[in-house]
Amino acid sequence: MTRVFNFSPGPATLPEPVLRQAAAEMLDWHGSGMSVMEMSHRGKEFLSIHAQAEATLRELMGIPANYKVLFMQGGAIGENAIVPMNLIGRGGRADYIVTGDWSKKSQKEAKNFGTINVAASGEASKFTALPPQSQWKLDPGAAYVHICSNETIGGVQFHWTPQTGDVPLVADMSSDILSRPVDVSKYGLIYAGAQKNMGPSGLTVVIVRDDLLGHALPITPSAFNYQLQAENDSMYNTPPTYAIYIMGLVLQHFKSMGGMAAIEARNRAKAKVLYDCLDASSFYRNPVAPADRSLMNVPFWLKDDALDAEFLQGAQARGMIQLKGHRSVGGMRASIYNAMPIEGVQALVQYMKEFEAGHA
Repeated sequence: MTRVFNFSPGPATLPEPVLRQAAAEMLDWHGSGMSVMEMSHRGKEFLSIHAQAEATLRELMGIPANYKVLFMQGGAIGENAIVPMNLIGRGGRADYIVTGDWSKKSQKEAKNFGTINVAASGEASKFTALPPQSQWKLDPGAAYVHICSNETIGGVQFHWTPQTGDVPLVADMSSDILSRPVDVSKYGLIYAGAQKNMGPSGLTVVIVRDDLLGHALPITPSAFNYQLQAENDSMYNTPPTYAIYIMGLVLQHFKSMGGMAAIEARNRAKAKVLYDCLDASSFYRNPVAPADRSLMNVPFWLKDDALDAEFLQGAQARGMIQLKGHRSVGGMRASIYNAMPIEGVQALVQYMKEFEAGHA
């Protein structure tokens, strides 16, 4: 069996040991005589899987005791509505920092539930740099301040934590959660779709501070009410059981790798290999401000976009797939999440150098 280097932005590559363990346990989980897919979400077998996944996530991220961990559905797109439905009732308005396509979608959705202030935007730089906090126009009466910590399309990432005073900071961390240490106590709420760095699609993790529960708008569906989900240990409705199981395996794998500090060092090393190649070349370009470059998603463009199709075909022939950039911006994009081995990045860089030499 030959596995490709999968640079997909999501659903993304998963650690091979996790896939092998899941395959071995597919028909019979720990002598239960059934697959995790077949388990009752209220049975003792799955409850143990659920509890272990939450405990490992809390350990890896250092989640304080006064935060609830919710396993939900709907993805980050769903949370774009679920967050304001649960939080904006605290004052009726919220601040959004727009740094790319995903945060733009977030603030557009939130407008359906209250008054939204775009407190800062990176649009002037064509979203190639983060707006410095000195330029933010924050509303001290806002219910929360929302950011997207890593923009998968534009490839910009927060390498610092915004200071929002007494106003809770909310972060969509879908594409960089668990890629580095995070001080959860500096956030009121963190949410993330699992399909980039944590597991398969279908699961969304929400980490929410206790005092932010209980403020849902009357129109909030019960399944999306954070307080109800917290009171029912994410079991108010049937959760995405198999996705939670796979996430639990991924978390255990990350723990075995040495935890968040070790994973961050590994991710920085991978990103450096790729950015060094781009910076040394006049054939490829990455327009993102160096201080704001993403460690997870690296967009780049060829000098002549007429060569794009040939570049992608050559990459696929060498076992490297999903390098085509987002349809809205074109070019290429390499997503190098936790599960991408450094060998994959090295193979990509070697191919890029060969392609450049053949087309200079």
